[in-house]
Amino acid sequence: MTPPLKTPVAFIIFNRPKCTRRVFERIRDAQPEKLYLIADAPRAHKQGETEKCAETRRIVEEMIDWPCEVHKNYAKENMGCGKRIPSGLNWVFENEEQAIIMEDDILVDLSFFTFCEEMLCRHETDQHIMQVSGYNRFNLMPANGNYFLSKYSDFWGWATWRRAWNKFNALDGIKWQEINQGRLLREKCASNEEYAIRSSVMDDIVSGRLNAWGMKWEITRLINDGVGVVPGVNLVKNIGFGPGASHTLNPFTKHQLIKTKAIQKPFCLSPDLTTPQYDKKYVKQVYSTARLTKARNYLFHAFGLK
Repeated sequence: MTPPLKTPVAFIIFNRPKCTRRVFERIRDAQPEKLYLIADAPRAHKQGETEKCAETRRIVEEMIDWPCEVHKNYAKENMGCGKRIPSGLNWVFENEEQAIIMEDDILVDLSFFTFCEEMLCRHETDQHIMQVSGYNRFNLMPANGNYFLSKYSDFWGWATWRRAWNKFNALDGIKWQEINQGRLLREKCASNEEYAIRSSVMDDIVSGRLNAWGMKWEITRLINDGVGVVPGVNLVKNIGFGPGASHTLNPFTKHQLIKTKAIQKPFCLSPDLTTPQYDKKYVKQVYSTARLTKARNYLFHAFGLK
């Protein structure tokens, strides 16, 4: 039996009771000693959403059947994911130095928790490393070792430290204009296409035209020369693609085909540290898309609709 998880888990939920139940079963298997529940409020104009949100919260609370310190942060009014997720994580990191973060549609292999916990401990003081990811979108294993570092680590099932998350909050509207006008972002991007996509999306986020948070977190890592830990096998599967999703609407995405597999101990960092072929493949797949519109670029990159 897996020993109880000492690292706190932050679980972000909303209005999908079936997905939430499946995902939370894995959290229950891991038995974290401390659990942070983050929920947005229903949208007033969405018929039936009040009942779905209430059912989702009830399912999670009723499934907590192990000794666990539970903290709840439920929004009273709908905030949208662009504000609800950052505000919820701000609350978590006001209380914790590190945490594992899961959303209601990310189904993980049980080894994900052990991997995250050990990586958070092992790389706690390395300012260069800003997150631990469970998602290896190419299932690419390094020649030596079973995890590596990447500039392009994803946040489908991830973990981070307060020290890294604090940098996210420093990237406000005024700072963003300084970054963009000062060419810092352009210099950090691998291609003109990458820069064009990132900067246009951030313009929309800062102006309020787009209620999202993921690109802001990615740019935070980028301008701080941050990298993420990536497992040599894929540990997560997004089960939320389809009409009920906020963003991952395409049920036929090839991301559905990526298999999950347990990562085996001992966890050994590749002696190459970063895996250049992973980063090159990432840029080619995600950012060589100048023919697409800005909006489609954003959805394809940030939410995996490729």
